[in-house]
Amino acid sequence: MKRFFQSVERDQSFKKMTIKPPNDAAAGAAAAAPEPPVDGDDAWREPSKFMSWNANSLLLRLKKNREELMGLVQRLDPDIIAIQEVRIPAAGRKGEPKNQGDIKDDTNVAREDKQIVTRAFSALPLSNYRVWWSLSENKYGGTALLVKKRFNPVSITFSLDAGTNKHETDGRVVLAEFQSFSLLNTYVPNNGWKDDEQGFQRRQKWDQRMLDFVSRSSKKPLIWCGDLNVSHEEIDVSHPQFFQNARLPGYMPPNSETQISVSWPSTSSEKWLQPF
Repeated sequence: MKRFFQSVERDQSFKKMTIKPPNDAAAGAAAAAPEPPVDGDDAWREPSKFMSWNANSLLLRLKKNREELMGLVQRLDPDIIAIQEVRIPAAGRKGEPKNQGDIKDDTNVAREDKQIVTRAFSALPLSNYRVWWSLSENKYGGTALLVKKRFNPVSITFSLDAGTNKHETDGRVVLAEFQSFSLLNTYVPNNGWKDDEQGFQRRQKWDQRMLDFVSRSSKKPLIWCGDLNVSHEEIDVSHPQFFQNARLPGYMPPNSETQISVSWPSTSSEKWLQPF
């Protein structure tokens, strides 16, 4: 998905993004409450419009870009919103087990941050959604899945492993099963940074677990979305010639990552919708 908001500053360098405000009509109109479902209307039973977004700190977006975010959701009106890098710490005191499905609120700062999130999700259009969190122990990573309240998932889980409802480390997965399909929201580990010698091995293990998961989940169509941290082909990077010769920690040129052979049909929605 295209980036709508300015990136969080890293290493004192980033390109400032221009935020396009919503039109006046959309900004001023309140989102209408959903009408009751009609018997036999399958459109009310299964989601069909999806949005995936790496927020690069959802908390920061709600603090600095709340109007733009609300306008975007109102304009696109997705049935499901899959968010990665929410960067909101999980509930639980220091040194104690964390509740990765809830937001930290045991300090004054944490309570203020949670209040910001709670207020945003109590206002339209976000109040039209139920939210499931999978959070990290600190302000890193984390995912969230927002589903319109008129839809009822069969189940929500938080791991690639079968038979468990434990959360992944750093809150990297939210898996929603519906009657006719499943949706997987992931924040995939990268290959590691300069001082992370185990980063690439960690990523290889993840890729194998992902392959095992998909192999087990072939009974229903799977919509896999999120930040996949991969550049499989040149079309997947913004400046192919630069990145082809780049020497960056944890980065491998397109077509050089571990190749996973798959025996089932798969389609990249972005490439299908926006062919180059």
